[in-house]
Amino acid sequence: MPEISDADPVVAKEQAHLDESRAALKAMRDEALNLRPQGGNAVSTENLLAALRARAKALMDDPTVPLFFGRLDYGDVPDAGEFRGEHYYIGRRHVHDASGEPMVIDWRAPVSTAFYRATPKAPMGLDRRRRFGFAYGAITGYEDEPLADPAAAPSVESGQPAASRILTEEIERPRSGPMRDIVSTIQPEQDEIVRADMNVSVCVQGAPGTGKTAVGLHRVAFLLYAHRDRLRRGGSLVIGPNKEFLKYIEQVLPALGEIEVGQTTVDDLVARVKITAQDPPESGVVKGDARMAQVLHNAIWSRLRKAQDALPEGIMIVRGSRRWRVPAYEIDELIEATKERDVRYGAGRAMLAPRIAHAVLYRMEAAGETTDDRTQNAVARTSEVRKAVDLLWPAIDPVKVVFELYSDPEVLARAAEGVLSAEEQAAILWTATRPKVPRTPGTAKWSSADAVVIDEAHDQLDRLPSLAHVVLDEAQDLSAMQYRAVGRRCSTGSVTVLGDIAQGTTPWATPSWAETLKHLGKTEAVVEELTLGFRVPRQIIEFAARLLPDAAPGLRPPTSVRQQGGSLEIDAVPGGSELADTVVTAAELALATHEGSVGLIAADARIPELAAALTAAGFDHTVLGSEPSAPPLDGATETEAELVESLLAETAGPRLVLVPATLAKGLEYDQVVVVEPAEIVAAEPRGLRRLYVVLTRAVSRLHVLHSRPLPPQLAAG
Repeated sequence: MPEISDADPVVAKEQAHLDESRAALKAMRDEALNLRPQGGNAVSTENLLAALRARAKALMDDPTVPLFFGRLDYGDVPDAGEFRGEHYYIGRRHVHDASGEPMVIDWRAPVSTAFYRATPKAPMGLDRRRRFGFAYGAITGYEDEPLADPAAAPSVESGQPAASRILTEEIERPRSGPMRDIVSTIQPEQDEIVRADMNVSVCVQGAPGTGKTAVGLHRVAFLLYAHRDRLRRGGSLVIGPNKEFLKYIEQVLPALGEIEVGQTTVDDLVARVKITAQDPPESGVVKGDARMAQVLHNAIWSRLRKAQDALPEGIMIVRGSRRWRVPAYEIDELIEATKERDVRYGAGRAMLAPRIAHAVLYRMEAAGETTDDRTQNAVARTSEVRKAVDLLWPAIDPVKVVFELYSDPEVLARAAEGVLSAEEQAAILWTATRPKVPRTPGTAKWSSADAVVIDEAHDQLDRLPSLAHVVLDEAQDLSAMQYRAVGRRCSTGSVTVLGDIAQGTTPWATPSWAETLKHLGKTEAVVEELTLGFRVPRQIIEFAARLLPDAAPGLRPPTSVRQQGGSLEIDAVPGGSELADTVVTAAELALATHEGSVGLIAADARIPELAAALTAAGFDHTVLGSEPSAPPLDGATETEAELVESLLAETAGPRLVLVPATLAKGLEYDQVVVVEPAEIVAAEPRGLRRLYVVLTRAVSRLHVLHSRPLPPQLAAG
């Protein structure tokens, strides 16, 4: 990109359009705030006001980021279609002037597709694509890419953003605080996933730095634009691995004008009991196995009783002066017919009373009596029918079902016969996993895996409602039962699955995406692979990839388009009490010589020692996982000035973050200092995969400090 002077007439003209667009956006927001709707009653009026407040918040202008980042100039050619001869500014949201004419086009609109996909060989009707450089919300320069004449376009290696200096600088721009959107840097292969049809479920296998998380978030933002009414009715949800990860991504969708998407973890999704225990690996593996669903099915449906055993005389219904008897064998036939409809247990129980009542009505009509729906309902509500249903098809508490399975070996043995081995049954019994066996469900200490099993029991009793779309991030670490829990939340909708098999660190991590999609109930999903990294420098990726032949054999190693000198440094340092001092010195150097965030990552057990050393040295830092959650902002009363103040407060926190290795997944820092890789590997069975995760968190520079020998896979290089 050529140097741009302050007096450049193009910059001045484009800056004027930016200023006018900001003024128009403010007018749109003021209009929304000034409306005073009147509904038919107080409730409807409040609902209308809430909708207007939500729209006003979505129209909030963040002056620290550009309102638009590109411009498309369509040629006077047939390929331009309805856009022939027009030019459009592409930005994060739509902005129009007082007459309704568009000043900025939403990046999700069909006309914007060419900004991400047009090439000199396939210009999509464009004469020119312009990118803008920004600093503090003001235009600093521009870069034009001619597309109509392939000979005039620069020669670019396919997929490499380095041909655009503005694009490269935006990718490499130092950051601190939460994750930013990538709306101005989306690559063609990413855009195809983002704009996939809503009815299509997509699974993205993405190596570190390929932007899979951003793709998933931008996809749900796109779906909200293209199918807003459907998603508003059905709901959408982003599921992440832990609360720290959700804090990291929480500002991406609001920055794109979307504030209606829920965010949660799997643990919170299934939170029906309080989690106070942790399973040993052998127990967690069994509880997370999909076969537990069959065990529950057997335990639940075994509660049915045969009428010929429990009610050998059948049921006698008194109506006026007449008595009507339904024999036991006929009731058993009704129960079997209901079961054959493959309904949930609770739905079947609700159907039994009306079916028994219908059998009575059949006898009444045969005897010449007149009946109708009211008669059937009255019979179904009689004490005789209700008592029979309670006896033959009893009501069940899902928590008690799971409690009995874990606490009674005989109950478990009957339900797990032919499903779980004797050793597997023993692994989940509380006599083996709890020092003191609880006497009641209320005194039980439940684990995360238990909560998922209880959620499965709830669904087998009564079907859970489905959302329109779910984004499941860092999916490689979930168990089969956790996938089932997510899958039933989108059984009639679609899902975007994001993950990296190589980063699976739990004992129950998925062996393949085909297995994952089966448990999610989405075997028809399209599997896409992102292997081209734009964020992590090539030296770092290649260093970390040395672990893959042992950590994830058979997985294709990632590649990076970024070549950055000095991005990798490996130092052998003294151990013992001197190690913490060396780490503090390395952190000080990183803060002093480079911009942006610094992630200091170590094995969880070493974090307290490093935190004490940083505090003693007077370093302002945070320890990931220990920060209190910030209260949500109130969009109804927040002013533009308050927004700026809150944004500055978010980014004014410490640049240095101390990160336990188990919480590093999905996060990025400009610089990363990794302490004692051998400790990270030794801390858990899949330690090599954990180390692979840790080594790929750096966007610009990775500094490895070790007093113990490096794992042989890394030392060999």
